[in-house]
Amino acid sequence: MFKNLFKKTDYKQLFNDGAVVIDVRSPQEYAGGAIPGSENIPLGSIPSKIKQIKSLEIPVICVCASGMRSGTAKAQLKAAGVDAYNGGPWTKMIPYVD
Repeated sequence: MFKNLFKKTDYKQLFNDGAVVIDVRSPQEYAGGAIPGSENIPLGSIPSKIKQIKSLEIPVICVCASGMRSGTAKAQLKAAGVDAYNGGPWTKMIPYVD
């Protein structure tokens, strides 16, 4: 009954299968360090980019500094029908995308 509730996301597999990493931090934060190959779309810009992101037809892993903004971005994207995941802090995702 609770098996799927505690299922961990395999971020490395998602990335290897072509998922895109969207960093929802500010451009200034992004410039201070980011996942190589990630796309910087600040959280406030996500609503205006949903159509473009959805048209990619690939999974999206959202990251930020703490996991809060990426969680919000994931929820917005999921509500629009995007296969989206909250990767949490960008620094914790680095081992999965190297």
